[in-house]
Amino acid sequence: MGMYPALGVSATGLAAQRLRMDVIANNLANVDSSTGVGQAYRRRVVMMAEAPSGAEFRLPRPNAAESPTAVGAGSEGDLHGVNVTQIAEDQSPLRKVYEPGNPLADAQGYVTKSNVNPVTEMVDMVAATRSYQANVTAFDATKGMAMETLRLLS
Repeated sequence: MGMYPALGVSATGLAAQRLRMDVIANNLANVDSSTGVGQAYRRRVVMMAEAPSGAEFRLPRPNAAESPTAVGAGSEGDLHGVNVTQIAEDQSPLRKVYEPGNPLADAQGYVTKSNVNPVTEMVDMVAATRSYQANVTAFDATKGMAMETLRLLS
C-alpha cells in the first residue's frame, strides 16, 4: 500500500468528524428553538458508514491467514475510509414547557421546545474531537514515515 491511500483514509475521517462537529454545534445553537405552535427544532445526527468499494482510497485489510478475525483479503476486503450517508433528524419526543404567556404556547399553555440535550451534545462533541485528533495523528504518522523514507533514500 502506498502513502496516498493511507492519507486518503485519514482525510475521509477528518472530513466526516468535522461535519459531525458542525452538526453538533448547530444542535447546541438551537437547544431552545421553537419554530411555531407545537413545532420545534429537531436534533440532527450524522450517520456514517464505510465508504463503498469504488472509493478512491483503499487501505488493505489483513488476509484471513494472518488474522482469524479478518473479513477477507483482496479489494473486497479493503478499507476505503468513511462516508457520511445522511444527516438524520432524531425522532425522540420534543420537550413541552409550561409558559402560558408565550405567543407560541398551545391552548393548554405549553410551548414545544427542541429535543436537544446539551449534555448529550457535549459528550458527542468530545467524542468527535477525539476521533478528529486520532485521524490527525494517523495522518501525521503516515506523513512522517514518508518523509523518513525520503530522507533515507537521499
